[in-house]
Amino acid sequence: MIAMGATRPTSQFHAPNIGASTGVDRLVGALDAQDANDGVRRLRAWAHTALDVRPGERALDIGSGTGSQTRHLADAAAPGGAALGIEPNPGLRAVAEQRTEPGGRARFLDGDALSLPVPDASIDVVWCERVLQHLLEPEKAVVEIARVLRPGGRVALLDTDWATTILHPGDPETVAAVTSGALSAAADPYSGRKLVGRLAAAGLVVDDRGSQALLQDHTTVAWPLIRMLGESAVRRGLVTEVQRDRLYEDLTEAAAQGALHMSVTMFGAVAHRPG
Repeated sequence: MIAMGATRPTSQFHAPNIGASTGVDRLVGALDAQDANDGVRRLRAWAHTALDVRPGERALDIGSGTGSQTRHLADAAAPGGAALGIEPNPGLRAVAEQRTEPGGRARFLDGDALSLPVPDASIDVVWCERVLQHLLEPEKAVVEIARVLRPGGRVALLDTDWATTILHPGDPETVAAVTSGALSAAADPYSGRKLVGRLAAAGLVVDDRGSQALLQDHTTVAWPLIRMLGESAVRRGLVTEVQRDRLYEDLTEAAAQGALHMSVTMFGAVAHRPG
């Protein structure tokens, strides 16, 4: 879920990097997996409760991806309301439209997080999930959110903090070197911890905040991700092949015993525009 403007060029969610349909399929698979993640669902449920979307309101979903949250917002705003999803990736927009009931109150447009295609003070509720971490100028995106919110309008920002990545067990120095690779996954890997400050800097009043650790089930360990991080650490000279292989052995043994822990934390903040 990402709006395109000034995104990190290497991000897999950066629209110009997605040309083939197989690339879109991979993104859809990743977003669907996130939709099914228990931690993501709990944090979203908290944020939707805090936002309290009401019938007749206008909602905006920035970086709407496959449209799951746009549809949720549209349902909450019915009757009389509507939700607009902003998504720069045409493949993801097509999937969102295919999954949305024709003639419904959820619709989707191409757009940029730094220049939202809606008038000033015209939106009651903004949802922005896992977008700011990919932007080179996230502060400008939050200022843009403040611009489109009406006085009293609410916003929910949800984002990952990649520096909270935990992998256990293993030699602490090896684990630290390997998990440091997660910090290259985003333009701002510390985005989750900055949400409150960015809202306040844009003149918005923070009403609530929340967090959720996204836990990796030891029975379905993300071995491709672990190996990708391990290989990256070896290439960068942070660990030796022997250290990497020892870590793999420790993790494999722990997974067999039900003792492996792998997680990253998402944070959320809900705020309103005063006035």
